[in-house]
Amino acid sequence: MIISASRRTDIPAFYSRWFFNRLREGYVLVPNPYNPRMVSRVSLKPAWIDCIVFWSKNPAPMIGELDQLGDYKYYFQFTLNPYGQEIERKLPSLTERLKIFKTLSDKIGKERVIWRYDPIFINEEYSISFHKDAFARIAFELKDYTDRCTLEFIDCYSHIRPAMAKFNIHSLEKEVIEDVVSAFQEIASEFAIKLNTCATKINLGYLGVSEDACISQSLIEQITGYSISARKDKNQRLFCNCIESLDIGMYDSCLNGCVYCYANKKCYDKIRRNGEKHNVNSPLLIGSVSDEDIIKDRNVRSFRIEQSSLF
Repeated sequence: MIISASRRTDIPAFYSRWFFNRLREGYVLVPNPYNPRMVSRVSLKPAWIDCIVFWSKNPAPMIGELDQLGDYKYYFQFTLNPYGQEIERKLPSLTERLKIFKTLSDKIGKERVIWRYDPIFINEEYSISFHKDAFARIAFELKDYTDRCTLEFIDCYSHIRPAMAKFNIHSLEKEVIEDVVSAFQEIASEFAIKLNTCATKINLGYLGVSEDACISQSLIEQITGYSISARKDKNQRLFCNCIESLDIGMYDSCLNGCVYCYANKKCYDKIRRNGEKHNVNSPLLIGSVSDEDIIKDRNVRSFRIEQSSLF
């Protein structure tokens, strides 16, 4: 099983103590996002977990505790964008986050820290030329600290349209995407960073950019040292290439305050109040178990392909 921690919230930034408590307890409770009273009990025993994929914009609180992962295999999707605090409201400065990225890479190896430049959008302040310059500056800083970068472009979810209107944020047309990606590919090649996309509708292969996956079978096999058998994740967007995983986060709990966030549908004050319900000792990320909850064990198994002996 692949554990996603998490597309729904920034566990390394805000909930790392809770996460390590869950590992020690050997399980986590995950509510169904569409029916929160239906709760899955998920085993976190190392025998069943092939890999953990962390998603974060600021994993600093977790870095000093990573030795607790022991025999668990894992890697990080580290989003590093050049937007200001009017867009990514609660993040440290880009300079500080670059230091955090380098510290993490030095600790676990650059092949396990994936740089995400995501999402890409434009407005009066963040123009095409801005993105080209910013990408080049960040790539130069990270050239010895990662070997791949994933690009994604903003999706116009209905609940972020008010924020898009407020900041005059626009998605990119096909021709503009091709122009941006072509420039990014030239920069990335200079610094030996492999550029890829996931969940992008446009085929950019002719520019030398691969259609890869954030939760990538090939990368997980490289990290674990064994082959796995996993299906494409049917619960993701149509053009997403990720393999199946189990997400242990909860929506409306990320405190980074990014205006483009698809995982937070409520106003920031409500999200902050959700965060106040967090208990590091609870099996649930937010809140505690109630008598009304229906808890069922989730079927968890390793995706490892057992090799037959040749002798």
